[in-house]
Amino acid sequence: MSASATTPATSPATSPQAPLHPLWKIAGLGRRLVIGVPLAWLLVCFAVPFLIVLKISVSDMDAVRVMDLSSYVDGVLRIDLHLSGYGALFEDAHYIRAYLLSLRYAALTTAGCLFIAYPFAYFMARSKPHVQPVLVMLVMLPFWTSFLLRIYAWKGLLSEHGWVAQAIAMLGLDRLLAALGLIAVPGQLMNTPFSLLVGMVYCYVPFMVLPLYAHLAKMDLRLLEAAADLGARPWTAFWRITVPLSKTGIIAGCLLVFIPCVGEFVIPELLGGPKTQMIGRVLWDEFFGNNDWPLACGVAVLLILLVMLPLNWFNRIQAQEARA
Repeated sequence: MSASATTPATSPATSPQAPLHPLWKIAGLGRRLVIGVPLAWLLVCFAVPFLIVLKISVSDMDAVRVMDLSSYVDGVLRIDLHLSGYGALFEDAHYIRAYLLSLRYAALTTAGCLFIAYPFAYFMARSKPHVQPVLVMLVMLPFWTSFLLRIYAWKGLLSEHGWVAQAIAMLGLDRLLAALGLIAVPGQLMNTPFSLLVGMVYCYVPFMVLPLYAHLAKMDLRLLEAAADLGARPWTAFWRITVPLSKTGIIAGCLLVFIPCVGEFVIPELLGGPKTQMIGRVLWDEFFGNNDWPLACGVAVLLILLVMLPLNWFNRIQAQEARA
C-alpha cells in the first residue's frame, strides 16, 4: 500500500506576514517629511526666536548687554524674572496710544482694501477664462518694483506740487479731508493720517484681492441662476448668496492685511507724521534709540499676542464651518 502524504493548510492567522513593499516604506517616509519639514520650519523660524524674545523681555540689562536669567548663588540656582517692562507698557500712555493707533490704522486700511478689492476680485472672477491670468498678473505687477520705490513715489505724488495733490485740491477734496480730520489744513497732504492710509491701502490691496478672487472664482454660478428664477433681484442675490459664500475669502484677506499693518514701520515712517506714530516706530526707538532691549521685546511679545487673537478667531470660524 502506498501512503499519500498531505500537507496541512496553513491558516492565515499563523502564516508569516509578507514583508512590506518598498513603495509603502517610501510613502510612509514621504508623509513624515510632509509633516516634519513644516513643523521644523515653524520651530526654527518662529518658536525659537519667539522664546529668545520672551526671555529677553523678562531679563535685566546693563549698559551694553542683556543679563542672564539664571545664576548660581552659594551653589543654589537662582532665576531672576523682571516684569517691570510689561508694567511700563500698561502704565505709560505713550505705549497704549501707540497700540491703539496701530489697531486703528490697521482696521481702516483693512476696510479700505476690502472696499477696493471686492469689486475688482468680483470682476476678475466673472471675466473670461483667458483674461483672468492677465488680470492676476496685473495684481501681482506692483511686486516687481521695490517696496521703497513705490513708497517714495507716493511722497512725490502727495507733495505740494505732486499731480495727485493738485488734483485733490482742484476738486476741493482737501477741505473734506480736513473736515474728517485726515489732514490738518487744506492743501497739506503729506505727513498726515491721509497720506499714511493711502500708502498702506495701495501696498496691501493685492493681499485682499487674491484670496477674494480665489473664492469667487470657485463659486457655483447656478446658485445665482436659481435665485433669479425664484424672483430674487441681482442685488438681493449678491447679498444673500455671493457675499456669504465668499465669507472665508473676506476673512482670509482681512487677516492678510490687518496683521502686517499692525506692525508696519516703513510706511508710517516715510508717509506718516508725528501724529501717526505706530507701534513699529516705538519698537525702533526702544531698540536703537533708548537701547532698552527688554522693554522693546516686551512690546513685541504683546504685539504678537494681539495678532494671535484674530488668528484664533479665524481658526474657530473654519472649525465651525468644517463641522457644519
